[in-house]
Amino acid sequence: VQLVESGGGLVQAGGSLRLSCAASGRTFSSYAMGWFRQAPGKEREFVASISWSGGRTYYADSVKGRFTISRDNAKNTVYLQMNSLKPEDTAVYYCNAVDLATMNRPFGSWGQGTQVTVSS
Repeated sequence: VQLVESGGGLVQAGGSLRLSCAASGRTFSSYAMGWFRQAPGKEREFVASISWSGGRTYYADSVKGRFTISRDNAKNTVYLQMNSLKPEDTAVYYCNAVDLATMNRPFGSWGQGTQVTVSS
């Protein structure tokens, strides 16, 4: 599965962005998917994940209540709606398939990511 992230940009604190991750391949709907982010000088971290059906979602504590993950299997796309953005959300955001047992461990190749910058 190849992944292409988009939707990032520059936004003021308190603003919103919606990220998209378009996947190629006919098996997309069989994978649980997740969003991850990497801030400058930091390791990549888990943000959110969603089961293959969309029925189960998981979030990092730092984004719970502000971010919403969703997916449209007909469009081979997973989304991340980000509201009430904070400067500490500034990072490059990536999507990837996630391990079913943990729902937060990525596997597969990474895309190029999409930059999100939140100004104070």
